[in-house]
This record gives sequence, structure tokens and C-alpha cells, in this order.
Amino acid sequence: MPPLPPGPEVHTFTAIGRCEKTGRLGIATSTRSLAVGARVPFVQPRTGAVAIMAIADARLGHMAQRLLKMGYKAPAVIEQLVQADPYCEYRQLGVIDDDGFAAARTGTENRDWAGHHVRDNFIALGNVLVGEHVLDGIEAGFNEEPEANLEDRLMRAIETGRDAGGQHGGQRSAAIIVYDDKEFPRVDLRVDHHEEPIAELRRVFEVFKPAIDYYNHRQVDARVKPLFEAVPNPNY
Repeated sequence: MPPLPPGPEVHTFTAIGRCEKTGRLGIATSTRSLAVGARVPFVQPRTGAVAIMAIADARLGHMAQRLLKMGYKAPAVIEQLVQADPYCEYRQLGVIDDDGFAAARTGTENRDWAGHHVRDNFIALGNVLVGEHVLDGIEAGFNEEPEANLEDRLMRAIETGRDAGGQHGGQRSAAIIVYDDKEFPRVDLRVDHHEEPIAELRRVFEVFKPAIDYYNHRQVDARVKPLFEAVPNPNY
């Protein structure tokens, strides 16, 4: 394998999920470096949710989405990404397709602790974690309220991952993105630099949550009232 080119490592833990009832797809993620939402998650409606981690390469995320659109299922997408990438052992990959098939891979050069849990419609994965119990925490958080909206379940998943110890060195950025069947995201929130990014993401999420349906409706009907009239809320 060729030596890894210089570049920042992304020490990350992530929850990828699909809602079996609604078909919504989403990712919540946090990392020690900056702007994780700009690098790790790739989500497209009626297509799939993809995380490219450890040392992220956006080209792989876009390739994965093209393969999903062509009809490749999650395990086959992982295989194709590995074949295309000379640095595959430095990456961590997770894919859930629109049918709920899930697959993940942790390259051998990921730093301990690194690994993944793959379940129906769900993946927990991370690297440079304090231990596998972090993934247990992520999974437990996601399953706390199985009837909740996907964005609530993903938000809780990374909180319980953090509370289980997270990664060595703590976190500095976090993001959550969820799509339903529209071409625009239902939720797309980021904290690019903060001492407690998951807590800050939760704060922003709670402010934004009452307006989720409003903003989704406004994109298809420009006649809606202003937010502060349509959704009475002291934060607006």
C-alpha cells in the first residue's frame, strides 16, 4: 500500500439510520477536528446514507451515492469503494441503502479503538474511541425511543456515545442531516467548532425542531406566513 499523503485525521463517531416506517435516511456525527458535517455525511433521498470516516474523501461519498442510484446495495457499494481506493485501510465506511440494507468496513490502519456495529436500518461506527462500549452507547441511544422521529433518535445516539466516553481528546464539531422523500433536507444542522459541540448541536436542534415542518412546507409553497407568525415561539 502506498504511504498515506499528509492530511488531517478525522477521529469520529457516527450513527447512520433509516426509519423503516417513513423511509427517512440520516446521519449524526461528531469528531475531534473541525467541520465534520462538511466531510463525513453523504445523504440523498430515496437513495442512501453514507459515512466516509477516519480520513475522509468526499469523492468516495459521491461515488457511493452514484452506485446507490445505479441500484447497488450497501454491501456491494462497500466492495466497490474498497476496490477504487488505494488508501482503503485508512478509511472507515458505512452505508445504508434505501431498502434498509446496511454494511460497514473498518480499515486495518484505523487507530484503536475502531470498529462498527451493523444492524437492520442502523450502523454505529467510530475510530480512536475509548472503547467498543461507545458503540454500545450509540446503539442504546438510537433504540431508546424506536417510535420517535429519525432526527430525534440520531441526536440521542451521538449524545449517548459522548456520554459513554466518546473519543480520545474529546469532540470539537458535530452535525446531523436527515432527508425524507424530498430533494432538500428535512434537517441539516452543524456545529463546526465548539468546546462542547454535541451539547451545542442539541441546543440548536431544540430551537429548530418546532420549525422543521414549517421550513419543509415553505419550500413547496411560497405563500406561507413568516416563521414567527406560523410557529409562535419566543426563540423566533
